[in-house]
Amino acid sequence: MTAPIRVLIVDDDALVRAGLSMILGGTGDIEIVAEAGDGSEVPPLIAAHRPDVVLMDIRMPDVDGLTATEALRAAESPPEVVVLTTFHADAQVVRALRAGAAGFLLKDIPPRELVEAIRKVTAGEPILSPAVTRQLITHVSEDGGHAGRRTDRARDLLAKLSERERDVALAVGQGKSNAAIGRELYMSVATVKAHVSRILTKLDLNNRVQIALTVYDASL
Repeated sequence: MTAPIRVLIVDDDALVRAGLSMILGGTGDIEIVAEAGDGSEVPPLIAAHRPDVVLMDIRMPDVDGLTATEALRAAESPPEVVVLTTFHADAQVVRALRAGAAGFLLKDIPPRELVEAIRKVTAGEPILSPAVTRQLITHVSEDGGHAGRRTDRARDLLAKLSERERDVALAVGQGKSNAAIGRELYMSVATVKAHVSRILTKLDLNNRVQIALTVYDASL
């Protein structure tokens, strides 16, 4: 038997925490190791419980989920972070994804889909659907300020990849699963995973979502 997936729930709404704990705790392969009501509580809980996944609310009264995610993902060997939000893809969600969050979930997600998302992110699979990636493309393209600088940097990063790695990166940017990428590019799932790992290493990125954001930034 494999060890259960260890989850930390961070949300300032006690009812949300209770609901998530009830849904996830009844699965058999997911264990709720701790709960927090604010981002300020996250560091000691991470040190004490070493969760695999953190479900992170965005808006909290003291230290918000964005700040907590940025600090957490900058640490050594961090857990995966999945952002909880009531918004489909606003600027704060995009910021969390840029900081290294593995994806985001709406708080009204059906229980079965929530459980499957936790399993997927633990296995390194994407949890951003094609519909959500289209929303992200819109928000990234509307994000002004340093957009031009980000485009140049993203294109420089992607230039480091081989042609095959670039093909895989573009498919990741479209929100496709490893199986779908394999079918499209005529390679095994294991080969797709190997390419994704090499892309992450070459570009010094945390996860598939950051690959997707790099592709979007490069206007590809």
